Amino acid sequence: MLISAAFYILSAIAIISALMVVAAKNPVHSVLFLVLTFFTTAGLFVLIGAEYLAMLLVVVYVGAVMVLFLFVVMMLDIDFVELKQGFTRYLPLGAGVAITLFAMFILVSNTRIAVNIGAGDLASPTPSTDIANNAEAIGKILYTDYILFFQLAGLVLFVAMIGAIVLTLRHRDNVKRQNVTKQVGRPRAEGVELMDPKSGEGVAL
Repeated sequence: MLISAAFYILSAIAIISALMVVAAKNPVHSVLFLVLTFFTTAGLFVLIGAEYLAMLLVVVYVGAVMVLFLFVVMMLDIDFVELKQGFTRYLPLGAGVAITLFAMFILVSNTRIAVNIGAGDLASPTPSTDIANNAEAIGKILYTDYILFFQLAGLVLFVAMIGAIVLTLRHRDNVKRQNVTKQVGRPRAEGVELMDPKSGEGVAL
């Protein structure tokens, strides 16, 4: 009874917060509602025993991605009035995408009902049941059967990170920068200058 009540409460909060992500006029409020959606979805994952996915939502999406989104929205000077002017122009396209997604959801639901998949089949674990939890099961499969794909995905993300740094790097001519290679490799004649000033006179630079 308690699990059912928690499921309905979390589901209602998740649906309402997801709608508010789209309906909120303030983009900061939209990001905060999206964070709430991720938290409630993580709670739903915990209820079905998928604690790894719940931890993934909280740590990766809420802890990193959403905070980054919030900082970008708050720090960038974006003219939201200008962005909203194209709403009516792109409304037919957005409505078409929404209708297509809704039709896909209905199609998938009808397919599941047609093949008569039971709840026990959906909840049955892929690995053996003697493993302690699903985080351990996912780790065993990920780092044994799919280790090559996991490493390639990490390499792609690494290249994307370098590309983002290169694209955002701005070289300014009036900014002094340190050239460590030139400093270390300079000869003694360029680094040391012997002076013989007279008594009572300074050194002209």
